[in-house]
Amino acid sequence: MSSASDILASLPHDPAERVQALREVIRYHDRKYYIEAQPEISDLEYDRLMQELKRLEAAHPHLVTPDSPTQRIGDAISGDLAQVEHRVPMLSIENTYDLGELRAFLHRVETSLSGERVEWVLELKIDGVAAAVIYQDGRLVRGVTRGNGWVGDDVTHTIKTILDLPLKLDGDPPPLLEVRGEVYMTNTDLARLNLERSRQGLPPFANTRNVTAGTIRLQDPKEAAQRPMHFFAHSVGYCQGLRARNHMEFLAEIKEYGIPPTPEARLFDSSQSLLRQLDEEHIGELEERIAELDFEVDGLVIKVNDFEQRERLGATSKSPRWIVAYKFEKYEAVTRLIGIHVQVGKTGVVTPVAELEPVQLAGTTVSRASLHNADEIRRKDIRIGDWVVVEKAGKIIPHVVRVELHRRGKDVRPFRFPQRCPECHAPLQRDEGGVYIRCNNPECPAKLRQQLVYFASRDGMDIDGLGEKIVNQLVDHGLVRSFADLYRLRKEQLLRLEKFGDRKAEKLLAAIQASKTRGLARVLAAVSIRHVGTRVAKLLAQHFGSFDRLYAASEEELAALDEIGPIIAHSVYSFLHSEFGERIFRELREVGVLLEEPRAGPPTDQQQPLAGKSIVVTGTLSRYTREEVEELIERLGGRAASSVSRKTDFVVVGENPGSKLAKAQQLGVPILSEQEFYQLIDQAGS
Repeated sequence: MSSASDILASLPHDPAERVQALREVIRYHDRKYYIEAQPEISDLEYDRLMQELKRLEAAHPHLVTPDSPTQRIGDAISGDLAQVEHRVPMLSIENTYDLGELRAFLHRVETSLSGERVEWVLELKIDGVAAAVIYQDGRLVRGVTRGNGWVGDDVTHTIKTILDLPLKLDGDPPPLLEVRGEVYMTNTDLARLNLERSRQGLPPFANTRNVTAGTIRLQDPKEAAQRPMHFFAHSVGYCQGLRARNHMEFLAEIKEYGIPPTPEARLFDSSQSLLRQLDEEHIGELEERIAELDFEVDGLVIKVNDFEQRERLGATSKSPRWIVAYKFEKYEAVTRLIGIHVQVGKTGVVTPVAELEPVQLAGTTVSRASLHNADEIRRKDIRIGDWVVVEKAGKIIPHVVRVELHRRGKDVRPFRFPQRCPECHAPLQRDEGGVYIRCNNPECPAKLRQQLVYFASRDGMDIDGLGEKIVNQLVDHGLVRSFADLYRLRKEQLLRLEKFGDRKAEKLLAAIQASKTRGLARVLAAVSIRHVGTRVAKLLAQHFGSFDRLYAASEEELAALDEIGPIIAHSVYSFLHSEFGERIFRELREVGVLLEEPRAGPPTDQQQPLAGKSIVVTGTLSRYTREEVEELIERLGGRAASSVSRKTDFVVVGENPGSKLAKAQQLGVPILSEQEFYQLIDQAGS
């Protein structure tokens, strides 16, 4: 990292020029820290630059300007906060906790737009305090709370203490720019703030939202600056000269100016693709990622992307018609953390889990909570014996939000993450450039248990009746030490296990034997190769047809396949050619597991009218779901691609097609209506 001494030595000596240069340097490092999360100097070096600017401005008061980084904290205001009328009302958002209501909202919007293509944006709903921040000629001139939607409090003096927000914008901003967003506090900052209040004999704050709501309305900005607040911009207010014509362009534009946009915003080309992200299979994964954030999220926001469509949709007296919040039910409790143990997953990832004094949360007794990874423990400074805030939101498993540092005893010590696997005692290794720590021992019994459970799952070999409890019995009794051992099981072995009778044993053995003919794609998905799920497994199996041809392929050949790439190719090649991988497939072959992709006889041109064609489907088809139409395309010899390129043979367009249609038109890719696609399919049977 650069040093302050080197930076200062490079600046001009003339006071006016030096002050201006210092301000530009400090603004640059503010952007690297707050917007890009890529700091180039340490906090100590940054403070040295700020001290030099303060010294120069004190010596030359005529050089002080309102947008200088030193001017974030002004004098306290006297009397009540001034009231400011919003030039565009800040209305509230309609809420729903139900997926059915969300579907109804999406349908209502699309119906109102008479079948036009509608793009949707999915964002995190930050649990903070809504505020508008106004820039005139690139300078921050006002901050206003939402208030009643028409009139809010003037909180410019506290808004200026938020270091995320630049006092002067970068680049070439519009003459007038109003951004709206959430003022919030991180859980880490709240824990530290409560610790300091405890030392001063003051009561702790209950949660991040309450302390933020109180802080932003303080009359003394110096007091507000002691409670670090942050800001994410998520909406546009009254503007003159804004370039953006839709929401995603708006987020990109304000980021150019140095304003932090709401994180993890995602664009969907149709309501169907959006709803797939929110189905049972994916919502849990999404909520798991949210649990690792250091700020509070109480739901998701779904909004129309296009500004002109928003204008036509309009608003009710309470809320705009183009936006809805899909909220999570959130529950919190405070309890003591009495232990931390680690679990080993099927790919060897070691996950720490908190052991808690039992506490009631959302109608259930919670005694364990995920701690996610070693970095999470370090960042939140979680220690055995701490009092912790535990949260449960939506379908998510409980997780630790923060430590109540002000209640920490003197005898607690930082948690030392194990250096060796708790099961097999092999050395643990951190992923290069990542947060996960793994046991890379292929013989680890903990990994074996998880791998066997996944091997038998619906996405794997689909072995009915082989769940976690039975897997543990089989491994603990030494009956299964590999995938192939499942196919060597005998009835008399199962009968010696607890709760196994003749019928249960026969049923399980029959299910195991039936799985032998699932085919290569199922096997590849089932054996826990990193980066290989059902989609990649199917692509590999269909391209190569047999394990032998896949094994003979070079890493370069694998990487050249569509949707594979170098990372997946390296993982697959390394696994197949490792001693462990070779043994897995050799043994599976020995016990009679099919290592080829089943085909219903040699296909004819008539049976496979889509042979060799790359096809993209966009919009909703009336006869098939997305999954069904993709399976149909592949069954008829084609490849169901996810994106349009010059290699695409044609695009099938259903109702409410997304941006893929525009991309196809731009590239000159042939477009088929749903009916034309069915006519092509029907030729296969004629």
